Amino acid sequence: MTFSDIFKSSFLENVTEFSAVDTLIGMVFALILGLFIFVIYKKTFSGIMYSTGFAMSLVGLSLVTTLVIMAVTSNVVLSLGMVGALSIVRFRSAIKEPMEIVFLFWSLAVGIVIGAGMIPLAVIGSVIIGVILVLFANNKFQNMPYILIVNCADEAAEESAVSTIAKSVEKYIIKSKTVNASGIELTAEIRVKDAATSFVNRINEIGGVSGATLVTYNGEYMS
Repeated sequence: MTFSDIFKSSFLENVTEFSAVDTLIGMVFALILGLFIFVIYKKTFSGIMYSTGFAMSLVGLSLVTTLVIMAVTSNVVLSLGMVGALSIVRFRSAIKEPMEIVFLFWSLAVGIVIGAGMIPLAVIGSVIIGVILVLFANNKFQNMPYILIVNCADEAAEESAVSTIAKSVEKYIIKSKTVNASGIELTAEIRVKDAATSFVNRINEIGGVSGATLVTYNGEYMS
């Protein structure tokens, strides 16, 4: 029997049938788990700008992937055509946060598992992943880092500013130091105690300090 004979046989007739009830159940569970992923993404988001479009795409991705896998598992011809069609698809959207990759793969995995008929696995796995992500998001293992930029007129002002920083923060590291005709600019990564930032006002009051700026820093979009 050749490959052509297989496609001419009654084998295809046995795999083109699908249950409307099973399809409806699968899509409902894909929608529920997609909304669950949406909620977890919203609760654990810690990036610069929250994107509602990306969050909603997680729901759509779960539904679309479930539909595709159901079609692939029910029809051999369609599965071969789907492989060829998906091989030419290219996605150009940039991933802004590393955690977005986790949620994208999570949505894809949910769609694949539900489409394959393993709904309990998708539900249990999603609950476990969601709980772990929420626990890690709500528990900070270390104080949030900040970047402090201080403009000094001379070395005396620089020494006073560094001394004040050392006494006021839990930890600091000088990231850069720029010296030019207008003065000295210090850039330091600091970790404050109990989110207390009033020491910046004291630094700004030091003679010879023309300005002190404090900005948040997460190590991903600044260097």
